[in-house]
Amino acid sequence: MRTLLNIINFIFGGFLTTLAWLLATLLSVVLIISWPFTRACWEITKLSLVPFGNTALHVDELYPERRSGLLNTGGTLLNVFWFVVFGWWLCLSHILTGIAQCCTLIGIPLGIANFKLALIAVWPVGRRVVSVEEADRLRAGFRGPHHG
Repeated sequence: MRTLLNIINFIFGGFLTTLAWLLATLLSVVLIISWPFTRACWEITKLSLVPFGNTALHVDELYPERRSGLLNTGGTLLNVFWFVVFGWWLCLSHILTGIAQCCTLIGIPLGIANFKLALIAVWPVGRRVVSVEEADRLRAGFRGPHHG
């Protein structure tokens, strides 16, 4: 079912939002000053491409034993800069896509996924994309073979 939803999402708006994230990723590389955002851009690009079956977790959720401090003042400043340069138009693209998708019954789950991505677009620094199953394991406290 996830694969089908990802394909439908890609056809009906996900392609455009993924292109917007790719553009943000390329801009973050070219502008040099925004290099700290490149990883976040790439991670959310993957999530925009296949939102069903994946989720974005903050690195502090992934590695609680190694608190990164990305929620401190430095991370907040990065996210504020992000919002001014990239976040507002990426958030708007997800909101508009989500509204259009919600106009049909089959598009409602797609729209909800885009609304979730809109929130992530506002404050993405420090997020990593993982499978839903991996997120559930991490939240339950199980550290699988992928994490030492």
